[in-house]
Amino acid sequence: MRLGVLDVGSNTVHLLVVDAHPGARPIPTASHKSVLRLMRYLEPDGAISREGVAAILSSVGEAAKVAREAGIDELLAFATSAIREAANGEHVLDLVERETGVRLSVLSGDDEARLTFLAVRRWFGWSAGRILLFDIGGGSLEIAQGGDEVPEVARSLPLGAGRSTIAFLPDDPPSSEQVDRLREHARAVLATAVADFGGLDSPDHVVGSSKTIRSLARLAGWTEDGVGSDERSILRRKGLDDWIPRLARIPADARPALPGITADRTFQIVAGAVVLSEAMRAFDVSELDVSPWALREGLILRRLDLME
Repeated sequence: MRLGVLDVGSNTVHLLVVDAHPGARPIPTASHKSVLRLMRYLEPDGAISREGVAAILSSVGEAAKVAREAGIDELLAFATSAIREAANGEHVLDLVERETGVRLSVLSGDDEARLTFLAVRRWFGWSAGRILLFDIGGGSLEIAQGGDEVPEVARSLPLGAGRSTIAFLPDDPPSSEQVDRLREHARAVLATAVADFGGLDSPDHVVGSSKTIRSLARLAGWTEDGVGSDERSILRRKGLDDWIPRLARIPADARPALPGITADRTFQIVAGAVVLSEAMRAFDVSELDVSPWALREGLILRRLDLME
């Protein structure tokens, strides 16, 4: 069957179309992305502004058109932290359905972590043993750990790259004092989460997923041959920490000249790097593997499992 997955996130609206059936690897056939940066459109009361709602409607409408033209059999449409936490989130969901015909399901933060963990487990397989996962979105950081397809602990923290940029790095480029304040904040938030994982056995494999982490791995990590035609991408905390001061000194509009830094992530990549660095430090992680599969693939896999 041909599935469309529409991800309305804090930073982008991303449609992925795949040909898939149970027992087979999903094959991407089309992709469409619009940059939103919804955190820019939050009012003081936590509501999404009129301009932000218009941007959502436009992006979802265009994605729905692309999905129809691709001949999908089913659309899995969902929203994450930006709409989930917005004061007018329910109104936005109703408006999107009325104007575009797309009903968005709202995932909880813990559900995001669990679905991403499923995708990562399937990608790396059982031989990876116990997995510790970090996933950085625009609004939240998901952390999950376990030895099966369902993690034993899954947590969502308000440390997304976009959220952290708006709250702590208002200048472009940010000052060193701003970066330090974000580090202190991330450490404090992460300290509350580390205790939840304290009773678990040590992970055998540490994995990072999301576009932010893939971008940072291209910038500060390296690749090596993997299984078949797939490359293995690796990021060490030391390499990441070496890059953060340099990255923070470069204006956002110049960062896309760097390896791996795309225009849709350029404004929030410094915050993403700081949050990832502190997450790795909090969990005493020196190196991680990067997964090309994340939340969208997790939703596809769960849908295929239900078909079986």
